[in-house]
Order: sequence, then C-alpha cells, then structure tokens
Amino acid sequence: MSQAEAVRTSTAQAQAVRTPSVLWTFGLLRNEMWTTFRRWRTLALLGVLAAVPILVGIAVKIETGDGSGPGGGGGGAGPAFISQITNNGLFLVFTALAATLPFFLPMAIGVIAGDSIAGEANAGTLRYLLVAPAGRTRLLLTKYATVLAFCLLATLVVAVSALTVGALLFPLGDLTTISGTQISFAEGLGRALLIALAVAASLVGMAALGLFVSTLTSSGIAAMATTVGLLITIQILDQIPQLHAIQPYFFSHYWLSFADLMREPVYWDDLVKNLGIQALYAVVFGSAAWARFTTKDIAS
Repeated sequence: MSQAEAVRTSTAQAQAVRTPSVLWTFGLLRNEMWTTFRRWRTLALLGVLAAVPILVGIAVKIETGDGSGPGGGGGGAGPAFISQITNNGLFLVFTALAATLPFFLPMAIGVIAGDSIAGEANAGTLRYLLVAPAGRTRLLLTKYATVLAFCLLATLVVAVSALTVGALLFPLGDLTTISGTQISFAEGLGRALLIALAVAASLVGMAALGLFVSTLTSSGIAAMATTVGLLITIQILDQIPQLHAIQPYFFSHYWLSFADLMREPVYWDDLVKNLGIQALYAVVFGSAAWARFTTKDIAS
C-alpha cells in the first residue's frame, strides 16, 4: 500500500470514528431521556405536578359539599373553569392546566432545561460526552429534545391526574363550551387533549431560554435559579399596564389562550400568536445556545 493510500485509509477510519451513525444518535437520545426521567428530582417534579389537580379537586369537593357552587364566577378563561367542575369533572383538566401553567409547569421546565448542560459540566461528565463522540451540535439537540419530551410528559401528567380525580369526585358527561353550546363527552376529551398539547407547545420558548442559560455557566444550581428568576421577572413585567406595547412579545403573554379551544367555533388568533412567539424564542435562544456551546471551552 502506498503512502497516499495509507493516509486516505487512516483519514476515512478517523472520520468513521468521529461521525456517529443514526442508530447511535437515537441511542444517545434514548440514554439521555432514560437518565433524565429516572432521576429523583425529575420524579419529584412530576409528583408535585400530579398533586396539584388532586388538591384542587378535593378543595372544590369540600367547598361544594353542602350543595353550594364553588367561588370564582363564570366566564371562560383560566381559573374561571373552576365554576364548572361540579357539573362536569372534565373541567378539572382545564382548571388544573390553567393553575399550573403560570408557575408550576414552567418552573419544572426551567429546572430540567437549566440543568441540561450546566449539570453535566458541574458533574464533570460533559467532556466525556463530547469525546463519545457526540459532537456539540448533536448533543445540544439531544438535550433540547429531552427537555421538550419532559414538557409533553409533565403536561400529560397534570391532565391525566386531573381527569382521574375529576372522574372519581364529580360527574362526567356532555359539557357546555365557553360559547354556551353543548358538545359530547368524547369531543370534550378530544379538546382536552388538544389543550394539553397547546400547553406543552407553550413551554417550547421557555425550554430554549433555559437551555441557553445552561450553556452560560458550569453550575447547575445557578442555571436553574437564573431560568426560574427570568420566568418570575417576565410574569411580573407582563402584569404592568405601562408595558403593554412590548408585552405581546413575552413568551408567557398568550399562555392562557388555550381556553379559546373551548369556544364554538374555536378562536385561533391568540393560539396562532402563541405558537409563533414560542417558535421565535426557540429559534433565537436555540441559535444563541448553539453559538455559545459550539465555541465554549469545555474544561469539565
């Protein structure tokens, strides 16, 4: 074998080693999800989220035990769904999602996303993941996909817990939409699933923001605290009337637009705006996370 052929052979072998196969990529994703979802911290977060509908359902049952209706008035959006729980347990799903979306769900996402890269660096395992060879872009996409999977799982945990408690404590059947029309229980279940998916999609921007913050530090606790702090700050700013001009650009501004899925016909305007804002945040902060991570000096 000539020297040139030997060089080409060694180069091809090196490239084969450095370039993971598609099956290897799926293996990396499967391993990352398994590692994330079996942590006690993750299970504790899911447990807290599952407990919220239980507490809400029990509180409503106790309050209405004498035959009176729950406080909270009518209307349609957000916690106002609570006034319909005693008539139909399916409304506990909508109430629980409305109760957890402003803080509990995004806080859980902030913890998982904030720890995704910074936690590996703090534990000293990030360098070994990159040598595996995962590649920085591939590893970052795997981390983000895992966070998105947690967004969906966390939302479904709340919805399933609420549906179970609602079925045990309250009657089920046809339900009345916000517009006053009647829909079947089967259609109501379908809309509950759509609402859960809409809530999960509402957390996409928050997940990208947390991932970006996670690339800025080697401390998982600092990344988680910063992400949750940004969440609280944005929530406060979204309530200040003087900032109405920029509030539509906050990732949380259209979170409760999922209530429009309970109208007849469905109002799509705010739902579409919400999805657009989440996509914008995902692109901007996802790109920022990629730019930071691919140029970062990995020392741990």
